[in-house]
Amino acid sequence: MAAVWNLRKNPKKSLTALISVCFILDVLASAQSCGECIQAGEKCGWCIDKDFLKQGEQKSTRCDEIEALIKKGCSEASIENPRGTVSVNKNQSLTDRTKDGVKLKPDQITQIQPQKLTLNLRSGEAQTFNLIFKRAEDYPIDLYYLMDLSYSMKDDLENVKNLGTDLMAEMQKITSDFRIGFGSFVEKTVMPYISTTPAKLLNPCTSDQNCTSPFSYKNVLSLTSQGSQFNNLVSKQQISGNLDSPEGGFDAIMQVAVCPNQIGWRNVTRLLVFSTDAGFHFAGDGKLGGIVLPNDGKCHLQDNMYTMSHYYDYPSIAHLVQKLSENNIQTIFAVTEEFQPVYQELKNLIPKSAVGTLSSDSGNVIKLIIDAYNSLSSEIILENSRLPEGVSISYISHCKNGVSDKGENGRKCSNISIGDQVMFEVAIMAKGCPSNGKSETIKIKPQGFTEEVEIVLNFICECACHKEGIPNSPVCHFGNGTLECGACRCNEGRIGRVCECSKDEVRTDDLDANCRMDNGTDICNNNGDCVCGACECKKRDNPEERYSGKFCECDNFNCDRSNNKLCGGHGRCECRKCICEANYTGSACDCSLDTSTCLASNKQICNGRGTCECGTCKCTDLKFQGPTCEICPTCPGVCTEHKDCVQCQAFGTGEKKDTCKEQCNKFILVKKKKKEELPQPNDQPYINHCKERDANDCWFFFTYATKNDSTVEVHVAEELECPSGPDIIPIVAGVVAGIVLIGLALLLIWKLLMIIHDRREFAKFEKEKMNARWDAGENPIYKSAVTTVVNPKYEGK
Repeated sequence: MAAVWNLRKNPKKSLTALISVCFILDVLASAQSCGECIQAGEKCGWCIDKDFLKQGEQKSTRCDEIEALIKKGCSEASIENPRGTVSVNKNQSLTDRTKDGVKLKPDQITQIQPQKLTLNLRSGEAQTFNLIFKRAEDYPIDLYYLMDLSYSMKDDLENVKNLGTDLMAEMQKITSDFRIGFGSFVEKTVMPYISTTPAKLLNPCTSDQNCTSPFSYKNVLSLTSQGSQFNNLVSKQQISGNLDSPEGGFDAIMQVAVCPNQIGWRNVTRLLVFSTDAGFHFAGDGKLGGIVLPNDGKCHLQDNMYTMSHYYDYPSIAHLVQKLSENNIQTIFAVTEEFQPVYQELKNLIPKSAVGTLSSDSGNVIKLIIDAYNSLSSEIILENSRLPEGVSISYISHCKNGVSDKGENGRKCSNISIGDQVMFEVAIMAKGCPSNGKSETIKIKPQGFTEEVEIVLNFICECACHKEGIPNSPVCHFGNGTLECGACRCNEGRIGRVCECSKDEVRTDDLDANCRMDNGTDICNNNGDCVCGACECKKRDNPEERYSGKFCECDNFNCDRSNNKLCGGHGRCECRKCICEANYTGSACDCSLDTSTCLASNKQICNGRGTCECGTCKCTDLKFQGPTCEICPTCPGVCTEHKDCVQCQAFGTGEKKDTCKEQCNKFILVKKKKKEELPQPNDQPYINHCKERDANDCWFFFTYATKNDSTVEVHVAEELECPSGPDIIPIVAGVVAGIVLIGLALLLIWKLLMIIHDRREFAKFEKEKMNARWDAGENPIYKSAVTTVVNPKYEGK
């Protein structure tokens, strides 16, 4: 099967597909009703033809893929194959802020289309529809400024006091309907977050600083369009203080999100600006102050003050994400550079949020808000509510400039300007039917927007013929079942294909005798069970392999094979015999009647030298071989065979020059001046290039080609290539020069040898001269010429 083969090539990618295929095959093999069958997969159908089943086949045989059912003899009209549908219930056109010069209210503006759909889902079949989103011009904005009023934000408060009118003026460039509010926070009013001594509860700062009492969260100003009112109330605010560095901002964010009436949120773009120069406490930190109850995510504002900070723990990040998303609030974190990394990580966890770097005195807060709003509003991200069990959803985005994406990136489009229109292709698919079988409703909406698309999901769990069932039908053995979709659905305690037996009487000797073929001993040929006197054939592990027949004597998998394929892959196996497709024959359907594989290059079958049998040439002339009998190893080549005829026609020479007209009239001769002008291999098909030698040892060139109409055309080059005669002078000069050079070489060698010999002899002489020694002694004949006389009277004085 395809999934198994793909698993060998790519195990990771195909494992899911293989599991799905195995599940479908298992359901197909056990489906007892049309409803069970259509839940197996989108390609499955149920044959309602009463006469469809053959002897020995079970009811589950009615369930199969559509093509397989048609091959088995079930007409298309008798196949139950319900399909899913998509219907649009509400489809208001996209609008701008103004219509015919009249300014629309926020709830009259439509930015997403359609608004409501109904989907009929069949198991395994995806239903696809398109959602179109367009950013409306001059869309209203509500902005709530939530500020940390701990002592370290003292200089920031001075700059925020004039924020209302300045920000109002800037936002008027974006929308004419802008409202602003203000809230502040410090910390939980218990130890160890603040000092609980009476003096510190009145003034948590040093004695020379005038600070207000600590508090958790205070809604100073609900959303208003009066910027001057914002300035007036904010200018009256005082700094407070606490002990630890992290602040209780999460308590404040939660109350801003879940108290829409007190804050004054409208169903428009909602922005929450969170301004601080410190980190944050989150769920679990409340245990330090003895607070163990988790945050309940409900509104606890009394006189605009959060009154349950000492009772409930800080909310978790996931809890905040849920509440911000439910209330379509987009968060802008305006924090100092020191805490940028912390809030960047927090931004990655909170959808539709942004982070801006706040200067040390909050002097750049207006530019920060404008930049963050432009960044948030230019990105559209779709999200959906929780899906029912077994239902999946996928998105493909079609954004500006033809950019498309899928997967997680298919949920969003970026760089969307006011008036831009983008489209999302949404596919929803169900796997099976819900246990209660009831309809479900899901919603899709762009993050940060109040508009949403409502989708009602209806599940196709039964076939249309289910409603037409006949209870206690006589067809089902005297009313022991309901005739439904061509098959009997037996009453409790009854079994059999037509409910003909009671579960208490399924095996007796008399009934078993009806299940033996030709009075044999084997019941149902050992390929089935005898149920109520009739054979019910066994099921194979492979659902495509089946036993059939009154006695289960037939099957569709024991036919002859070719190339390891049943019936050669060109037929179907019926009762152990191959029924071949057209153009195939043989016991294994391995003999093709198609002769196209036997066509030779000249378009003749087997080149006219054989017969085409089963798509293969059988050469009648034993000299020839090859796929189309074109190869003859012992035959002369085309060039040699036609050499004499070409030579006599083109040059009037050769062995056939006297009988040229009679023997050489089988081709058309075309002369060319040079061999370069002869046709090349790409000029025409089946061309042979030849080079032959004539009686004068000259080479001549020609081409031999067979055209589509079987005529032969020969092109000959008139210019011959003849070998030139020997040049005597260079040869003689070369010989003489060679002799002279050899003589000189010999003389030089002799002279070199003589020099070496002389040097060796001289060296030997010098060596012997050095080794010669002469003895020194007195000559006995020698007499000295000097006579010495001694004076006797001399005394040495």
